[in-house]
Amino acid sequence: MESASTHIVDPRSLENRLLELSNSRSFFALYTSNSYPNSEKSYELIFGWGAKAVYTDEELLPEHLEYGWKFGFLSYELRTNFESVTQENEGIGDWPKARFFVPEVVGTLHIDGRLEVWSEYAVDEVLNEVLLNANEVDSGTTSLNFQPVESREDYIHNVNALKDHIQRGDIYEVNYCTAFTAEFEKLNSVSLFKKMVEGTLAPFSAFVKMDGYELLCTSPERYIKREGRKLCSQPIKGTNRYCDADNESAKIALVQSEKERAENVMIVDLVRNDLSRVAATGSVKVSELFGTYAFKNVNQLISTVEAELREGATNYDVIAASFPMGSMTGAPKVSAMELAERFEKVAREIYSGSVGYVTPEGDFDFNVVIRSIALNRDKGIATLHVGGAITILSDAQQEYEECLLKAESVLKAAK
Repeated sequence: MESASTHIVDPRSLENRLLELSNSRSFFALYTSNSYPNSEKSYELIFGWGAKAVYTDEELLPEHLEYGWKFGFLSYELRTNFESVTQENEGIGDWPKARFFVPEVVGTLHIDGRLEVWSEYAVDEVLNEVLLNANEVDSGTTSLNFQPVESREDYIHNVNALKDHIQRGDIYEVNYCTAFTAEFEKLNSVSLFKKMVEGTLAPFSAFVKMDGYELLCTSPERYIKREGRKLCSQPIKGTNRYCDADNESAKIALVQSEKERAENVMIVDLVRNDLSRVAATGSVKVSELFGTYAFKNVNQLISTVEAELREGATNYDVIAASFPMGSMTGAPKVSAMELAERFEKVAREIYSGSVGYVTPEGDFDFNVVIRSIALNRDKGIATLHVGGAITILSDAQQEYEECLLKAESVLKAAK
């Protein structure tokens, strides 16, 4: 591919322009930090469009996750490829287990504002296309009438049943998820995504379009990143509401909560164990425990686990050792997934999975798909999942309220 650099570019203007251009593409991916001050981020945003090759499900081979630009997703249901677990719940959106595409055009906006583009077309023409002043995206309809797949009473009953399993020692923690669904005929997904982003400004947001599938993701969580031999995972466990009046007190209350800390430390231990399967001996470390981070709508407890990849281990090995991410399963991982599957009403599909990219050097960065809307345009179905960690200290009613808090910004945008 040819490459070129330009002068300083404003992230939000570029993002708006790219989203406008996405309307004319069958394959498009935008992965953006929304300028959130995260020291581990590589780019302000990264994008790709066009598909020279597409790999889906069984076509996705280990070598496809190694070197060369690729964008794509790993559905939660891909877990059956890596662990001995059942998958019996039916999906609503009919999403594939995985899909990646090799883009015709790739662009990276660096933290210092430098835009770099790779393309097999004339780079100057591509740059002119993405640097034109963005027009206002047609507002269109952004409304979705989401309906829950289970009642509040059913949710509370299932959480209490899972707590019985915890009491018996079957598991220590489980991530229990519920869902909302809506039908649509016409929907302006770009405008809806912009509204979702404005309500969260989350650092691992992504807009992905692959034929009839679209993901509008405003995730604050990183699943795993590779940079050279360094691996970095940043699990989130622990949530409370952002308080306009006195958020410092809200953050202190979050980090001092026995329940929230217990949730976080159990998943940190699980992530450490997962990474040890592909790490150089003695290299796994927790560089930050119980980091308290404020977002536009919520506060989160985020811990950072790092490791050095052992010689000979591949990107596929890393995914196989750590997927699905511990923050979306519970502990022990396999038992927690089995129990969650038994009580949840529908398959999670892309939710609890991951969206990200691979670079020519073999580095990668993948998020956790939460705070998202998944669209199947062929079926006219939109899904919104939400979940939370259940421990012995959980109160079922409070867990339901926390689910509504996590879904609040997305539901508000889709009104």
